[in-house]
Amino acid sequence: MRRMGSLTAELSDLSVAIEDVARDSGLDFFDVSFELLDARDVNAIASYGGFPVRYPSWRFGMEYERLEKGYRFGLSKIYELVINNDPTYAYLVSSNSLMEQKLVMAHVFGHADFFKHNVWFQPTERQMVDVMASHGTRMRRYVDAFGQDCVERFLDLALALDTLIDPYLPVRHLRGGAPVEGREDHLSRAKRSLDRACSSPVERRLAPVGRAPAPAPGGPTFDVLGFLAEGADLDEWQRDVLRMVRAEAHYFAPQRMTKIMNEGWASFWHSRILTRGVLEVEEIVDFADCHSGATATAPGQLNPYKLGIDLFRYAEEKGMDLFELRALHNDVSFIDAVVDEEFAERSRLFVYARNSRTGRTEVVPRDWREIKEELLRSLSWGGLPRIELADVDHDGRGELLLRHHFDGRELQLDQAGELLVQLASLWGRPVHLLTREEGGGRRLTADGGEVRLVEVPGGGETIDRGEGLRAG
Repeated sequence: MRRMGSLTAELSDLSVAIEDVARDSGLDFFDVSFELLDARDVNAIASYGGFPVRYPSWRFGMEYERLEKGYRFGLSKIYELVINNDPTYAYLVSSNSLMEQKLVMAHVFGHADFFKHNVWFQPTERQMVDVMASHGTRMRRYVDAFGQDCVERFLDLALALDTLIDPYLPVRHLRGGAPVEGREDHLSRAKRSLDRACSSPVERRLAPVGRAPAPAPGGPTFDVLGFLAEGADLDEWQRDVLRMVRAEAHYFAPQRMTKIMNEGWASFWHSRILTRGVLEVEEIVDFADCHSGATATAPGQLNPYKLGIDLFRYAEEKGMDLFELRALHNDVSFIDAVVDEEFAERSRLFVYARNSRTGRTEVVPRDWREIKEELLRSLSWGGLPRIELADVDHDGRGELLLRHHFDGRELQLDQAGELLVQLASLWGRPVHLLTREEGGGRRLTADGGEVRLVEVPGGGETIDRGEGLRAG
């Protein structure tokens, strides 16, 4: 077992003891390597997505400032940071109490098990620390060759487009591949059952199983970033930067699509592990206080820790196979499989809305099925808009036409306009986006740094092809 040397002897012994309990409980993970850092260093690593070897960007600097201000003013606190890698790396905050370190270690082992066995993480790069270091080295070489301003401008352009990927694409490729030798017990079982997991009414409408984006330059695809990396008129170093950003986007996508499950699984197991002889009697009250703080829910907000642990506990009550659930699902299919009327009532799932008369946020009376549908809608496509590249030679002028698959969530048109400007700058020609707003069709066009918005008669029928979620 490899472990970094920064842990104190006491924490090192605790990590071994907690790992033994975790494995005896049925969890299975790659070697976990802990390192003890102060809060400021953990915030710095978190701002780089967990990879201190990553290339620099002002975006990471802005994220660091946000985390630092939150910590300084007591608005937020990072207890730990864990990285999907083999070995799995985890950073502990030196200012945590001993009880908090126990909780964090148990929580990390839950995450590590989830990373290793959840099917959405199976296609991810397991040596991502090395890959990020390689990306950083290549980016610095480009800076030396082409200048810092030039490379930073293009990198910023690429990072602005990193949500324009198909998050289902790696899993589709995994399902179509050959069985992985030596992993029949977990991976192949997950692959055989993935059709069932993805064929829920909601997930089927989101991403029909087996329909991969067409690789041909003119074919519709959700992998906009992949198309640009191969089809745009770019220098080779720029093409390489786009490929790096796309690879990183696919690495991070499963974390966005399984946030509730991942945090729920880790919380479920840290609670169970710590109450199996790890906590001292005098630590139980402090643990309960810390745990309840992490799972507290404010009106109108969704706490993934709270919802996730409640879902796993309810599934256990119903006799469902927890390890199979954590292997096969993402948040949408998991909620679709577990949430029923009893869970909705017990967990007090409500739809909140602002009362225009009083100005207060209040519960809106709704049927539990509508509440569930609303929750699924908010999580679909990883919580992001579903944008398809529909035409790469629109009207025969070499312009791009994008289509927003409307699912009841309207786009933030100002943000969409900014993204189109970036996309048009990279493509070198105007870019169009069809969407819906207030029931009518809208067409955004970015050309020369300017954005135009026009109504599209009958555009709603063109944009919504029956694949989005509908309430009721």
